[in-house]
Amino acid sequence: MNDDLKSLGQMPPPKPSPAARAHALSLAMQAFDASENNSRVPQGTAGARRQSSIFNRLWSPVMNRKLLAGSALATLLVVPAAAFLTLELTRQGLPVVTGGQQVEVAGHIASKDAEAKKMAPSKPKADSSAETLAAESNAPAQPSGALADQVDEKAVAEPAQQKAEFDAAGQTRRTQSAAPPAAIATQSMIGGSSAEIMPSPAPFDTVSQPDENGDRFTSVDANPVKSVATDPVSTFSADVDTASYSFVRKSLMAGQMPDPDSVRVEEMINYFPYDWQGPDSKDAPFKATVTVLPTPWNANTRLMHVGIKGYDVAPAKAPRANLVFLIDVSGSMDEPDKLPLLKSAFRLLVEKLRPEDTVSIVTYAGNAGTVLTPTAIKDKAKILSAIDTLQPGGSTAGAQGLEAAYDLAQQAFVKGGVNRVMLATDGDFNVGPSSDEELKATIEAKRKSGIFLSVLGFGRGNYNDALMQTLAQNGNGTAAYIDTLAEAQKSLVEEAGSSLFPIAKDVKFQVEFNPQQIAEYRLIGYETRALKREDFNNDKVDAGDIGSGHRVTAIYEITPKGSPAVLNDDLRYGAAPAGQTDAKPSGELAFLKIRYKQPDSDTSKLITTPVTEANAVPALEQAQPDVRFSIAVAAFGQKLRGTDAVSAYTYGSILDLASGAKGEDGYGYRAEFLNLVRLAKSLSGE
Repeated sequence: MNDDLKSLGQMPPPKPSPAARAHALSLAMQAFDASENNSRVPQGTAGARRQSSIFNRLWSPVMNRKLLAGSALATLLVVPAAAFLTLELTRQGLPVVTGGQQVEVAGHIASKDAEAKKMAPSKPKADSSAETLAAESNAPAQPSGALADQVDEKAVAEPAQQKAEFDAAGQTRRTQSAAPPAAIATQSMIGGSSAEIMPSPAPFDTVSQPDENGDRFTSVDANPVKSVATDPVSTFSADVDTASYSFVRKSLMAGQMPDPDSVRVEEMINYFPYDWQGPDSKDAPFKATVTVLPTPWNANTRLMHVGIKGYDVAPAKAPRANLVFLIDVSGSMDEPDKLPLLKSAFRLLVEKLRPEDTVSIVTYAGNAGTVLTPTAIKDKAKILSAIDTLQPGGSTAGAQGLEAAYDLAQQAFVKGGVNRVMLATDGDFNVGPSSDEELKATIEAKRKSGIFLSVLGFGRGNYNDALMQTLAQNGNGTAAYIDTLAEAQKSLVEEAGSSLFPIAKDVKFQVEFNPQQIAEYRLIGYETRALKREDFNNDKVDAGDIGSGHRVTAIYEITPKGSPAVLNDDLRYGAAPAGQTDAKPSGELAFLKIRYKQPDSDTSKLITTPVTEANAVPALEQAQPDVRFSIAVAAFGQKLRGTDAVSAYTYGSILDLASGAKGEDGYGYRAEFLNLVRLAKSLSGE
């Protein structure tokens, strides 16, 4: 027995497998990235040493000796070291990285780190990429053992996520699909066997994974064709946001077709000013102009075009404004089209405001801070100086910033005036309550105090459009995307009245179609603004808000009774339900209802408009130019989304329609649109 043991002791150690070596190095490098790039205090700690110092003391001597890196001794040293590092990081409250995904450890939430982005080399180191090591050895780089054991219960319940990483220049993108910890295979280093715990199905989520640039949008299907016989009523909330159009423009100008989920057709239509006839007084703050005309992309259907114009408050009669600029100064904002553009945009707005208006400034990055307490515009130099001093750095404590901004708005509250928080960000909230639902609840609670919210989006790369839409829609506010200084001039200066001064809140639209005249209908756009039929008369249901002079346009594609374009068969058992009488024989095609509340009221009022053949024009060319141009924009938006209804309608046809309806174009918005259609035509290969 002793001789056998002596013989075994003199035998050389077995050569480690490439998979084992790559796996050990992968774990160690992931731990290194976690300690270096995700430390909550990257500049140092109270203990006068960096959080990663323990890693350096253990890892550097091993890595600096090439002999150990390729030997069995390396395996024996590295794996226990990785386990020890994980334990140490856990004790210090740092995030553990598993397969490219950050998970919560010791009550701390992982956050993005601007310092890491700035300090990252232009090219990844060959020996610091887990995927490179795995590829060389044909072994998957996935965590197991000590790292997998550190995953907490909350992380186990989280659904699969995807993390996008960019290099310092923002040009190289690597996407890692990080399986939930429950699905990670626990592999044995001896024998290579593995066992896998399958996760439960993830709940349905309408927020898509990041697109190829890392931006996030709400993914929804286009509105379907509905049968008037079974579903005669269409109900939706007003939407005066314009963010989608600006983002689409930025994509096309960058030589890329936009992500279909980024295209919200109603926001593209409502981007342009139209000369709809407005009301005579604020007592009835809206007036509807309805036009029925042939559909340019389908000879067998018609369009019902509804143009709404809000009462335009004269500047001299505009109420005092109490504005709080809530500005994201986190590390992700350190790009030319983000914080620098943001600062220039707010300078333009300050120049537009009146001497008696007040401005406050709150910033957030790691923690929220007050840069400027409520200050009258007559002290403009102080406000502009505060804007100029803003610098980026840190993670994004957006929820804390919202709380601080609303507190300041409440302190300077103007009774009967405009009280508004203006959030400017790339939309990436990752410290504190950051889920859409948590932030939605916060905003809903605050809006009851009479403080509205505007959201201004900037930049690309981690732009969270889905979250920004949630904030704006639930905060009695609007959302815009600022991609150029010219867009800032349009949104914050030229349209300041409609952006800042609300004339009505919770504005809802409902259209009932006459089944004797109309067989089917399809609402173009407004997918994220759909309401239930019963929501229309329920004053507790929140809806969109409209500002001074705002224009809202809605377009239905309707199929007349007996048209060959009808898609749904007649019902076999189509008798009217008990108690319901047949529709009155009349020339009405539909009946439009608008419900709204005054800004200081909780009780809604109703405006109604019947739609008849008197609203119709026999030919598309006979409709007024604004109607035709808005239809061209609607066709363009649908085309970009990939909507089947316009699949045969070419970009060239859209260009012809828009060119013939360009009309007066004082600011050049329509000429710019024509160029975007030309770009899309070229990029699509049409």
